[in-house]
Amino acid sequence: MNLGFKQRVRHFTWTWFTMTMATGGVANVLYQTPYRFPGLYTLGVIVFLFNIFLFLFNITMICLRFHFYPSLFIASITHPTEVLFVPACIISTGTILLNITQYGTTPGKAGTWLVDTMFVVFWVYCAFAVILSSSIYLTIWSTQTFTIDQMTPVWIFPAYPLLIVGPFAGQLALHMLHPRAVDIIIGGWIFQGIGFMVSLMIYASYIYRLMTSKLPRETLRPGMFVSVGPSGFTIAGVVSMGHLLPDVVPADYMGNGYLFAQVSKICSLWVGLWLWGLALWFFIVSVGAHYSCVRDRKMTFAMTWYSYIFPNTALITATYAIAEALDSAPIRIFGCVLTVLLVIAWIAIFITMIRAVIVKDILWPQKQEDRDEGGWTSTEVRHMLSAARTPHPTSSTPYHDPMQRIAFGEDMSRKDSPSESEVDRKASDGGTHSEGSPVDLPDQSSDRFMRSRNLKPNDSVV
Repeated sequence: MNLGFKQRVRHFTWTWFTMTMATGGVANVLYQTPYRFPGLYTLGVIVFLFNIFLFLFNITMICLRFHFYPSLFIASITHPTEVLFVPACIISTGTILLNITQYGTTPGKAGTWLVDTMFVVFWVYCAFAVILSSSIYLTIWSTQTFTIDQMTPVWIFPAYPLLIVGPFAGQLALHMLHPRAVDIIIGGWIFQGIGFMVSLMIYASYIYRLMTSKLPRETLRPGMFVSVGPSGFTIAGVVSMGHLLPDVVPADYMGNGYLFAQVSKICSLWVGLWLWGLALWFFIVSVGAHYSCVRDRKMTFAMTWYSYIFPNTALITATYAIAEALDSAPIRIFGCVLTVLLVIAWIAIFITMIRAVIVKDILWPQKQEDRDEGGWTSTEVRHMLSAARTPHPTSSTPYHDPMQRIAFGEDMSRKDSPSESEVDRKASDGGTHSEGSPVDLPDQSSDRFMRSRNLKPNDSVV
């Protein structure tokens, strides 16, 4: 069965912004690679500009989705899985701002106006990150009920906007005059601390879930790499900011600026080393968990595959920060090896994503994070179920059965028509659904609800 552009864009979920997160992360890694060669900077700029193009593409598509189907905006922020990826938009924004700081504020690349602009933008981003992160968690805690066996590291995801504040501050402070640089570093420590401490508490639930419920399903295991990010980004931010303090702290700061800066530098390095070990441990566990996936080939592409990229950019930049602080060549080489593997993985995943669109593994009904799951159905679907036995002869399509009309993409937000979601399942290759959701929920969709009660599509469920 073929669906038109409008019907496919309906399933353009917030998870598409993980693509721009990952691409911006690759540009960040290329900028910080210690062993340079001619053309590496240019390659990083190309990836950075390509990421801006992808971000504008995502913004356009998500706006079209909500323009064609206005009710889906509220549905997307109350869906048990898709709501977790709403922060991907602001994380992508933060990653682009980080890249602008790296590639734009370098001396000789732009005027001082850009540095002044980024100083203001930094504080605006911090405010948005705090508001969005807390709002998403409040929405989840107010509308969803999860058990520990449903837990995956993606629960950390709403804290990610805060986790890139530290690396952003470390890069921006390099180009600031002394008073502003100290303010940026202090702000970076505060907001990075919020993000990491929230993540640390969720880490405990994650370990408890692994101890009591084994590993997540194979198709959910890419999300395990999300656990690498909090430690990785915190290391990259804390070590870079601490390393910079002796150059920007005034002599009379807190009574003895020199002593303050040196003590802070040493403490940041030890904290970084401590967390670097934690990041490596989560990385090893996440890689090992994929043994059965590779052996049995049970994985179908989902946009969550970009979890292989973005969190690991944090590990690589953290490795470079540790290598710089210790002046260690072996650690630099280790980071460069990881960089090569990262770039190869990013290219492979991007190509696989294009193929998945063509073969209808994504942008297809019940194939992505907007599918009905765990007993959750949208308001449109509930309306359809209650009105299922009422024919609609005024419909613009020749299909009066609500389920048939849904499959052909009518806007079910109209008062005279039910919803599109239910028969999305019929359009998805005989009712199969994607296993790519990061929330490990059983499928209790409305379709199964009707079958369990021996109902037919036109029967009343009231």
